[in-house]
Amino acid sequence: QVGGPVCGGGTFDVAVVGAGIVGLGAARQLVLRHPALSFAVLEKERQLAHHQSGHNSGVIHSGIYYTPGSLKAKLCVQGAALCYEYCDQKGIPYKQCGKLIVAVEQDEIPRLKALYERGLQNNVRGLKLIGAKEIQAKEPFCRGLMALDSPYTGIVDYRQVAQSYAEDFQEAGGTILTDFEVTDMEMAKESSSGSEDGLKYPVIVRSSKGEEIYCRHIVTCAGLYSDRLSEISGCSPEPRIVPFRGDYLVLKPEKCYMVKGNIYPVPNPRFPFLGFHFTPRMDGSVWLGPNAVLAFKREGYKLFDFSATDFLDAVLYSGLWKLVLRNLSYGLNEMYRACFLSAQVKELQKFIPEVTVNDVLRGPSGVRAQALDSDGNLVDDFVFDGGTGDIGSRILHVRNAPSPAATSSLAIAEMIADEVKRRFEL
Repeated sequence: QVGGPVCGGGTFDVAVVGAGIVGLGAARQLVLRHPALSFAVLEKERQLAHHQSGHNSGVIHSGIYYTPGSLKAKLCVQGAALCYEYCDQKGIPYKQCGKLIVAVEQDEIPRLKALYERGLQNNVRGLKLIGAKEIQAKEPFCRGLMALDSPYTGIVDYRQVAQSYAEDFQEAGGTILTDFEVTDMEMAKESSSGSEDGLKYPVIVRSSKGEEIYCRHIVTCAGLYSDRLSEISGCSPEPRIVPFRGDYLVLKPEKCYMVKGNIYPVPNPRFPFLGFHFTPRMDGSVWLGPNAVLAFKREGYKLFDFSATDFLDAVLYSGLWKLVLRNLSYGLNEMYRACFLSAQVKELQKFIPEVTVNDVLRGPSGVRAQALDSDGNLVDDFVFDGGTGDIGSRILHVRNAPSPAATSSLAIAEMIADEVKRRFEL
């Protein structure tokens, strides 16, 4: 059903670049809203949802962490409700296993209470603060002074969700072209096609193999490559993407009884990552982690994966050095933990003292596309931009769709569809 490229160059009203959960969600929403128009999704891999969408912890977040009033907060709360509703509708399995954010030190309690207030402001349902006894009632092996209980946090396999978006898109008449790595975009010369097609579909999108499609408008949802695609189209290279790899450990199957729901630490507000957490999976396994270390390759899931282009791109970017120097001790700590299993386990024992080095194995990894500005600030919210000129005015770049983009994907899709309608007057 998912095809290779159209021979002879198909023509489409809108081409969406990137078949991750955000691109597929947006394409689905667009074709449902505009059934008379033609849409294509272009994906460089042979499979869909192959990168961030297929390498994440699978949590349906409830919206506690995000700044009240921010797009992130609004889209997460909305998106979680839409995600559950969609899974019910399509028969996609999920578990509402809940989540505890656990304070293990006295000085974390004020931060935990502030998170509770923030969650309430964001309209997160069912939140309550619980004490040590109630923590043990919910998670018998977990120790903590106080916890924030979020009963509506859940887990799902996002690859399955993305696959379902793709099926909806195709059933509504959309075309998916895999193995189509976009390397070039240009305006058709009016005479080149010798017909009015050249005028009606003025943008040529070319793949690395030289295949072409023609379209009127382009939406890019390219995750780890969003900055490079923006550059190809003549738009701004900022914010730049810096890849961070997160390595997970897994509990040995016979030890999975120790964890019932999600157990998270109280996040340190100075760092963008949520810390080392315990996450049950739909297949019954339990993931522990992730850490966060700079990846030397944008799709580098293994410790020694290296790409000279990606590495130089990151290290020659002044924004990265500003970030590194501000967070030196944190970064060194994370690298130390990435190398030594015992250091990671020590982190986990703060919450579940019974966990030992013998109970864990090294597990999978993911790479997070972290958008960074030239001052070394992590770009925390969604960024849309286009450009000027012939191609720039026909393109919408989704530059940054940060975590929890999978949770929020249906809400993000509605926002992208609104933006497409506004910019391109579809």
